Amino acid sequence: MYSTRYNPEKDMPDLSGKVIVVTGGNSGLGKESIHQLVKHNPSKVYLGARSSQRGNAAIEEITSAVPSAKGKIHFLEIDMASLASVKRAAERIIKENDRLDVLMNNAGLAEAPSGLSTDGYEIQFGTNYMGPTLFTKLLLPLLQQTAATPNSDVRIINLSSELFKMAPTQGIVFTDLGTPMRKINSVARYGQSKLANYFFSKICAAKYSNITSVALHPGVVNTSIWENMYKRPYVGWLLSAVMTPLLTNVHDGAKLQLWSATASEKEVKNGAFYTPRGKEYTQAILKNDKLANELWEWTEKEFAKQGY
Repeated sequence: MYSTRYNPEKDMPDLSGKVIVVTGGNSGLGKESIHQLVKHNPSKVYLGARSSQRGNAAIEEITSAVPSAKGKIHFLEIDMASLASVKRAAERIIKENDRLDVLMNNAGLAEAPSGLSTDGYEIQFGTNYMGPTLFTKLLLPLLQQTAATPNSDVRIINLSSELFKMAPTQGIVFTDLGTPMRKINSVARYGQSKLANYFFSKICAAKYSNITSVALHPGVVNTSIWENMYKRPYVGWLLSAVMTPLLTNVHDGAKLQLWSATASEKEVKNGAFYTPRGKEYTQAILKNDKLANELWEWTEKEFAKQGY
């Protein structure tokens, strides 16, 4: 079981031979995850980010702190709001590797103004759910190929949020996902996307039982994901002043996803949705298999329409 006393420096196992992909790796939880992972000798880690400037700056900073990681971290250009960008990134991973052991879908967007993703989905749903889900779907053959090898232990880690509780009453408003959804507030739109992240993990765990799929809420962590909230006129400075002292630091915030990605297979429950303290969420909506399957089927149809 996970404990808040978990120390990645001491408790993470040797990762020799493993290939790992972390999206949103240029800052916050993604960057800290890579920083800790590379201390344990993985074969290769891909740092996913939209900007090569920021991505390569993060790599330089990490390798400066962990010299043994030099040459092992590779910048991966990927924009989760663009399915074409996601496809290019997945194709590169498949071309360059014969295995993939850990996929950490860490990148996300919160408190965004209403709008649409490149492909015409509500911007938070498009970025937080459609992008990572397509990325995982395209990488599944490589993940399954790895899972079929002796002594493998393949993980898919999806960052969700306790704000799934703020999703609309029906959970996911399928009829409006192709609109900016201005009728509901930004927190509800975010919650909807995070509920979808969990449902995707739930279905993956059922369909691909040889791969451990986990969703988790890292806690309310002091990362750049809250920048949009702090930019709000008048109240942004007040929210920043009030919230910042209450936020979890990035080092502690990344511990749960590091544990989920690397702890013994016996400890990490396939299909679980973990709270920041490593317990499982038990809300009724999370047990709604009908809604989870409806989302899966809707998503497959959308990807087919988009040519994926």
